Amino acid sequence: MILEAGGDFAVIGEAGDGYEAVDLARQLSPDVVLMDIRMPQLDGIEATRRLLEGAGAGCKILILTTFDTDDYVYDALKAGASGFMLKSAPPAELTRAVRLVYEDQALLAPEITRRLIEEYVNRPSAPTETGFPELTEREIEVLRHLAQGMTNTEISDALFISHATVKSHINRIFAKLGLRDRVQAVIVAYERGLVTPGG
Repeated sequence: MILEAGGDFAVIGEAGDGYEAVDLARQLSPDVVLMDIRMPQLDGIEATRRLLEGAGAGCKILILTTFDTDDYVYDALKAGASGFMLKSAPPAELTRAVRLVYEDQALLAPEITRRLIEEYVNRPSAPTETGFPELTEREIEVLRHLAQGMTNTEISDALFISHATVKSHINRIFAKLGLRDRVQAVIVAYERGLVTPGG
């Protein structure tokens, strides 16, 4: 109801459990899937993993849940989710999150983003690389701003470059680093020391 009231959204399918969610998403090829964490038979994290590892999986997945414990967030990111929103978010925030995930600009619910990233990168597994020898100086600047949670428009304003140029830089960063989305880019930026927790 919230999404359809937004005007430019079309809800093309609804699933009652994780298996059905995977099957429907593969059949209908939605742009964005809203995935709950706790579902009957197959949970949302495993459903996300299966959907994104499937051939030609082009959708983005926004995890929508009442549960904001760190383990769920970490597992959702590992499974390949592009965003994480709490069900307690106001309707306008939910519709904005879906729109941003579709535009590849969203990360996570604002109230947990920094805490999540900081704790994620401080987990026991040590980074294997430091620095970004494969990127140009400008691409490193763009990645630094991206890792601080800035949108393409904000990066454009900060660096005095066009929106199209920002998008081009981000696409090259993803290609060079083998990344799928902004969530992975943020994690890599922290792991390799480009940005630091609290910095």
